[in-house]
Amino acid sequence: MQNIVIIASGAAYGSESLFNSLRLAIALREQDESVTLKLFLMSDAVTAGLRGQRPAEGYNIQQMLEILTAQGVPVKLCKTCTDGRGITALPLADGIAIGTLVELAQWTLAADKVLTF
Repeated sequence: MQNIVIIASGAAYGSESLFNSLRLAIALREQDESVTLKLFLMSDAVTAGLRGQRPAEGYNIQQMLEILTAQGVPVKLCKTCTDGRGITALPLADGIAIGTLVELAQWTLAADKVLTF
């Protein structure tokens, strides 16, 4: 069994960086359900954790995150990043929580692989 941490920092809809990280996370779970996967969102990616997204067309980041959390994948938003953007107190999508750099450090030390987007 592998322990994989994905760290994403791209804006939810500003580029495809976050989208691609979530595509990979979903594909990893589809390929091997025994993979322990954790997702930590930083910088502008933290806005992806907000509830009520309604993109006009294309992919829906909130739905992709909810697929992962429904599969038991922990998804954390960097508290420093949410504080800096004034969104810490806003409602989050189901299964998403605020996390800290200490948690990310612990995840990283325990990981077999760390992927960054």
